[in-house]
Amino acid sequence: MLYTAVLKRNPFPAALRYYSRSAKMSLKAISSKDAASLDKDLMEIGGWSLDQLMELAGLSVSQAVYRIHPPSKGKNVLVVCGPGNNGGDGLVAARHLAQYGYTPSIYYPKPGKNELYQRLTTQLKSHSVPFITDLPIAIKTSDLLIDAIFGFSFGGPLREPFPTIISQIETASIPVLSVDAPSSWDIEKGPPEKGPGSKFMPEALISLTAPKPCVKFYRGRHFLGGRFLTKDIVEKYGLGLPVYPGVEQIVEVGVDVDVEGEGEGRL
Repeated sequence: MLYTAVLKRNPFPAALRYYSRSAKMSLKAISSKDAASLDKDLMEIGGWSLDQLMELAGLSVSQAVYRIHPPSKGKNVLVVCGPGNNGGDGLVAARHLAQYGYTPSIYYPKPGKNELYQRLTTQLKSHSVPFITDLPIAIKTSDLLIDAIFGFSFGGPLREPFPTIISQIETASIPVLSVDAPSSWDIEKGPPEKGPGSKFMPEALISLTAPKPCVKFYRGRHFLGGRFLTKDIVEKYGLGLPVYPGVEQIVEVGVDVDVEGEGEGRL
C-alpha cells in the first residue's frame, strides 16, 4: 500500500488501525522498550533461542523481498548489514534468497563479534555468497537493496562509517527494503531533521513482530513478519496481530490510520 499524507512530527500514539485488502484490522505500535521486553519474554519464558528468532525474522525478510521484487525483476540483491541483530536478520535473509535463486551479496562493514554472526557468515560463504567492500559500485550493479543496519534498539547518533553508508543508500536509484525501521530513523520520532537519513524513504518496510512507532512517518509498502507469537504474548502487549494467510510468514498491512487525538488520516 501507499501512504498518502504527511502527518505532524510528534510522539507516536498508542495504536494504529490498519486495513488489509480483505478485512479491517487493528495493530498496535510497540515501543523499543517493549520490543526488547517482548524478546526477553520469548527467550526466558517461552523457550525461544536467539538463533530461532533470527532465523524466522530473516525468513520473513526474504519473503518480503520475493513479494515486492521476484527474481524476474532482477536477481542481484545487496544486503547491507549492521553489527547487531538487525544485521543478523539480513544475513539470514541473504541465505534464503540464495536458495530462492537470487544472487545476493553482503556489505558488512562492522561484523558482529557474537559467535552466532560468525556462524551465519560461514553459512553464507558455504553458499558462495560474496562479501563486498565497495558499496557505491555494488549499489550500481544491484537490482534491490536490503537495509538491515539498525533495528528497534537504535538510539543514535550515527557514527562512521554509517553516516556515509546511509547517505549512499538514501541516494541510491534502486528500490530499498528496510528491516524493522529505516536505518538512521529515531524509533519514536521518525527521520532525523537533517543530515544522513533525513530524506530516506525506502520503497518497502518490514516490521518484525509488531510495527514500531516510527512507522507513523513512513510512506510505502509495509509488511509485518514474525509469525511465532503465542496468545499470551499477544495479549500481554496488546498487539492485535492480523491473520497470516496460508503458510505465509508475512502479511502486507496499511493504509488507514486512527491516531488518538488527531482523528483518522492517511499514513
